[in-house]
This record gives sequence, C-alpha cells and structure tokens, in this order.
Amino acid sequence: MKIDKDTIVKLLKDRGEDDKAKQASEELPAEVDHEKDANVLSKFGIDPKDLLSKLPGGLGDKLGGFLGDK
Repeated sequence: MKIDKDTIVKLLKDRGEDDKAKQASEELPAEVDHEKDANVLSKFGIDPKDLLSKLPGGLGDKLGGFLGDK
C-alpha cells in the first residue's frame, strides 16, 4: 500500500520528533510503499504495520492477513 509522505511527516511531528519529520520530508518520495520502503521507514522509527493501523479507518487491522499477521 502506498502512503502519502505528508502522512508520515505528520505522524512524526505528532510524536514530537520534529528533526525526524524534517529529514523524512527531505528524503522520502511523495508516496511511500509500506513494504518496499520498510527499511527507510524503520530509519525513522516507524513500523509499517503500526503506520497502517494509524491510517483513517484502521486499515492495519483490516489488512493484517496481507501483512503476514496471523
């Protein structure tokens, strides 16, 4: 699933991690693929599964099976 970079930057700002938010804003592509870019997300302390669960509608819960959760 692709996630808008601004969503990730906002999450970091909401956590009070302004330095990481600024760095993410500069380094991340406009759309981040939660699987393909998992290493980049982890650099900012973001677990892709946690990120999906924070999206509107709790998509992480709905997609759990697709993410390898059992």
